[in-house]
Amino acid sequence: MSALRFPHLPPSEPQGCDLLTQERSKTTFGVHDLSTFLYGELYLERQERLLALLENEPAFNKSNRYFKGRTERIAGALRKDHALVKLSQKHKWTPEEFMQAEALIDEAGPFGLHRGMFMPTLASQSTDEQIEKFLKPAMRYEIIGCYAQTELGHGSNVQGIETTATYIPETDEFEIHTPYLTASKWWIGGLGKAANHAVVMARLKTAGKDYGPHAFVVPIRSMEDHTLLPGVMAGDIGPKFGYNTTDNGCMWFDHYRVPRISLLAKHSSIKPGSGEYVKPPNDKLSYGTMVLVRASLVGAARQGMAKAVTIATRYSAIRRQFVDKDSPKMLGDQIIETSVIDYSMQQYRLFPIIASAYACFFTSKEMMRLYYLNMKNMASGDFSMLADVHASSSGLKSLTTTMAAAAIEECRRACGGHGFSSFSGLPLMLQDYVPNVTWEGDNYMITQQTGRYLFKSFRDLVAKRASGKFNASLINNPTLAYLNTYLDNPDLKCPATSAAQFHNLEIQLAAYGHRAAHLVADIVNALDVEKRTWNSMLVEIYNVSVAHCQFILVQNFILGIRGEMPQPEGVAVVELSPQAKEALTDLSDLFALHMIHKQPGEFLTSGYLNAKQVSLIGKAVMDVMENKIRPNAVGFVDAFAFPDFLLNSALGRYDGKVYETYTEMATREPLNQMEVMEGYETYIKPFTNPQGKKGNTMQARL
Repeated sequence: MSALRFPHLPPSEPQGCDLLTQERSKTTFGVHDLSTFLYGELYLERQERLLALLENEPAFNKSNRYFKGRTERIAGALRKDHALVKLSQKHKWTPEEFMQAEALIDEAGPFGLHRGMFMPTLASQSTDEQIEKFLKPAMRYEIIGCYAQTELGHGSNVQGIETTATYIPETDEFEIHTPYLTASKWWIGGLGKAANHAVVMARLKTAGKDYGPHAFVVPIRSMEDHTLLPGVMAGDIGPKFGYNTTDNGCMWFDHYRVPRISLLAKHSSIKPGSGEYVKPPNDKLSYGTMVLVRASLVGAARQGMAKAVTIATRYSAIRRQFVDKDSPKMLGDQIIETSVIDYSMQQYRLFPIIASAYACFFTSKEMMRLYYLNMKNMASGDFSMLADVHASSSGLKSLTTTMAAAAIEECRRACGGHGFSSFSGLPLMLQDYVPNVTWEGDNYMITQQTGRYLFKSFRDLVAKRASGKFNASLINNPTLAYLNTYLDNPDLKCPATSAAQFHNLEIQLAAYGHRAAHLVADIVNALDVEKRTWNSMLVEIYNVSVAHCQFILVQNFILGIRGEMPQPEGVAVVELSPQAKEALTDLSDLFALHMIHKQPGEFLTSGYLNAKQVSLIGKAVMDVMENKIRPNAVGFVDAFAFPDFLLNSALGRYDGKVYETYTEMATREPLNQMEVMEGYETYIKPFTNPQGKKGNTMQARL
């Protein structure tokens, strides 16, 4: 048996490492300075320290990740999760260190929902007694949990879930029961095999009344031998399009009893014996975990786009295809093929994704700041921010995850045929990212929550303006600000008369605000005056959510570059160098203009832009890509500071050794470990050599 060996031949000139070196020499800003602005020096130093540990731990080895089947991958992910916890305990990692290490390993696992949803739910909805009983053991991994909300028949419609939790006053217990097949818990990460407890969302019933979904901590497997407890049936739901290192599970209950302490009772509770229901001070308090996850998904979208476009941009700088007859490239006195990144179509595909990743960076920071500020306010009884944060997190989750899924696929396609190879890192990245557009609220459904908030805000604003007691100077909400500007002048026109004038950030922001407000006003009129049904308006409602959230992304990008965004408590502001600020402004420019150029319809129908101006925007887009972004493209993706260990991509290597790495990875394919494939004797030889003749083909011909 002999394994595949490639000849020790170099790629043709110019070498990938030389091409990337040339690209980096064009960068107009300090890459490390921009990385420091994005993450902070502490983060970058911590990354280097963690990498030294992770790269030397066998459980985190990625060399064979692309060759494993699902059973192997689940086993490997469980080993990885165990090793990660043990390493964190050994080195006494902070939560930030743990999250950073987990991001570098970049593989979902059976403990993911334990950390991502089970413990955050306990932290936000538990009494002091429940924190001692459930949360603290969970933090030590003595309890391993999952979050069982979605059912076979209900996902996004949480209010429609069918699992019941009926209070039994005689024994002071709840009876958890699955009354229908559609009430089976489904898609629950970690439930399939790993978890021994679950936060179960079930309809609380007491004294003959149904109080809707509430969270219960339910033991599901024995703490002695991990077998399912009597009354609980659960298992894995099988292979999926992606995320196959997580044991997504199903579960149903047969009149399963749990004690009253299982009801997470920080906000609502049941009085023992009488079964009297004590309602929460605000019905949306239980949304805490969902809002946290939706807000964090904006950051995950940024990460997904940034990883994919790093791979595609570096590879596009190295990959050479065809000769540009109008501008041929020379190596000495020889004409060579043109780097793919020099083609304007490749720039139009990739550079807006770079810009989108940076845009999502600023908004993800702001969403997490608002989430924690809102949680702090609610703890003191102030719920004034809740509606805004909930609506924004819903719309932004929808928009940014849709952007990221499309961007990863675009990057894969932009890598040509080699993007189809797992060794590019992009197919698995896409498979594992795609679930983001569905979980925590389907991306079309949850935009209705954003719409409701916008329409209520508009109606309230109109009423205040009509009351004669309105003071525009007191508006401190960006949504109300752009709605009020529109009401002041609904016929506002863009003043730009040249392509260059569209590089004005204020004009861009005005375009997004006017378009969003126009859509809001149109829908409110359709609902309130024309008496259109909500269902008949769902397409328009989705579109207005997108418009509103694109305004947020554009505004946060501009404010972030200017240093005008609020910072979380205790976080120092890192100043941008003038060169980095100018380069980021170019990206912000491209981000705003490209979205208009790609989908101009609503900007035209709002009346702010006309057809000639849209044509001018197209010229502005091409100008900023060719003259501003192109020299800095590799520098921009380098500033994301993704190590090769994280990307695990032959095409996206920092050193540019694409083809050497690609061929080396192919030698590790298990099929290549044998000279003659298994099955040859049974399935090929009867056709090609039925007589069993000796000698090779050439000898037979001679």
